[in-house]
Amino acid sequence: MEAANQAKIDVSEAKMKGEIGAKLREGQTLQNAAKIDAETRIIATQRIGEGKKEEIRVSTEVKVFENEREAEVAEANAELAMKKAKWAKDSQVAEVEANKAVALRETELQKEVEIMNALTRTEKLKAEFLSKASVEYETKVQEANWELYKKQKEAEAILYKQEKEAEAQKAIAEAKLYARKQVADGELYAKQKEAEGLVALAQAQGTYVHTLLGALGGNYAALRDYLMLNGGMYQEIAKINGDAVKGLQPKISIWTGASGGGEGGDGGAMKEVAGVYKMLPPLFKTVHEQTGMLPPTWMGKITES
Repeated sequence: MEAANQAKIDVSEAKMKGEIGAKLREGQTLQNAAKIDAETRIIATQRIGEGKKEEIRVSTEVKVFENEREAEVAEANAELAMKKAKWAKDSQVAEVEANKAVALRETELQKEVEIMNALTRTEKLKAEFLSKASVEYETKVQEANWELYKKQKEAEAILYKQEKEAEAQKAIAEAKLYARKQVADGELYAKQKEAEGLVALAQAQGTYVHTLLGALGGNYAALRDYLMLNGGMYQEIAKINGDAVKGLQPKISIWTGASGGGEGGDGGAMKEVAGVYKMLPPLFKTVHEQTGMLPPTWMGKITES
């Protein structure tokens, strides 16, 4: 019985597993089929969309091509219409000109005929009547022609005078313009020469300074001292300092010789030289105290003592 029951249980479990497996296989089959159908519909939709896009693109290109061809045809028709209108206008103008030319020629011929008739009648009247009225008429015509000729000559004379006056004014204006141009050119030339002089002066000064610096061995301090001495800088400083201390009571140092007399002896040949050397130390000291400037090294230096 246990074996039979176990067999029944095994059979039931096997049936359950079989049914579950079958149901699982059926579900998986349905899921896979649904998935494939969905993917198929997506791909089909994409293909349909791409086909529609291509169809729309081709339709658009065809429409553009048709519009271009229609525009070209319309342009050709417009050009043809314009040419036809121009040809028609030219034809009408030519026809009108021809008609007018014929009418003008008829008028000229009629005028010539009337002139000949008038001359014929005049000659006939002269020959038939020789009246005083005809003579007076011719006289008045001659007088009128003379007056007209006279007025024409007067007008021509006035016109000639005005033309000459205009030419004279034009010549005067041109002369004034030429004179102004010459003045402007002269001023420009003077300015150019002045600028060239300044450039030459600057170049000469540069050459001068460069030569001095080379002669002093490239010693900028010596060059500065030389330029200050040559330009009277120290004299100007002394003068400015003297003007600045006028009316004040500055500290003044007096340097004398060993004898205290400040004469350097009883009047020898070196008296003036000794006076100059006596003056330099207090001058350097005063300049240094009031301006802070030191004398050039080749002239000496102020020591602590």
